[in-house]
Amino acid sequence: MRSNFDEQLANLNKEMIQLGALCETAISSAAEALNKGNKSLTKNTIALSGEIDQFERDIESLCLKLLLQQQPVARDLRQISAALKMVTDLERIGDQAADIAEIISYHQSGSALPRQITLISEMARSTIHMVTESVNAYVDKDLDKAKEVITYDDVVDGLFYQVKDQIISYIAQHPEQGQEALDALMIAKYFERIGDHAARVAGWVAFSITGVFPEIS
Repeated sequence: MRSNFDEQLANLNKEMIQLGALCETAISSAAEALNKGNKSLTKNTIALSGEIDQFERDIESLCLKLLLQQQPVARDLRQISAALKMVTDLERIGDQAADIAEIISYHQSGSALPRQITLISEMARSTIHMVTESVNAYVDKDLDKAKEVITYDDVVDGLFYQVKDQIISYIAQHPEQGQEALDALMIAKYFERIGDHAARVAGWVAFSITGVFPEIS
């Protein structure tokens, strides 16, 4: 019985890794569409969001099966409960990547990013790093790595405030491009939210190990 349970737990880990990889790909696709003005990538990002939704449903079903059909000990129960919470945040990451893609698709140029606003791409790279490391922390049961992800969210928040300053300066110099600048601000906000969700994923990793959900700013 335990061997079957361990096999299903291993399958849960595999599904979580695949879901995390899909989220990374969705963010990367949205960021590339933003930088290159490639509208075909926006369609790809939106399609990935649908795949992420399906993964969320499949993982939720697996977690409920493990909870109802098995008798997990406290450590296993925390891991399964954490996975249930994590998939919600990962699904929202997929949604927000799709939101970014939709904003880009509205622009005739294929890009909503003024040349002078340079830090959004760095925000994208930072959020991809957070998503990758949060899922790795879950699979490796690595508390230190989870804490590092939570701390790293301050980096993304700092970049967001810098982007806001860039956008304010841009609007002052190019008032006729106000809509373009506001769209860039919305995109930056979505990346900032992705960072928040990645930090929450890491928080649930910490919970799965310690039984305590850490304070996240």
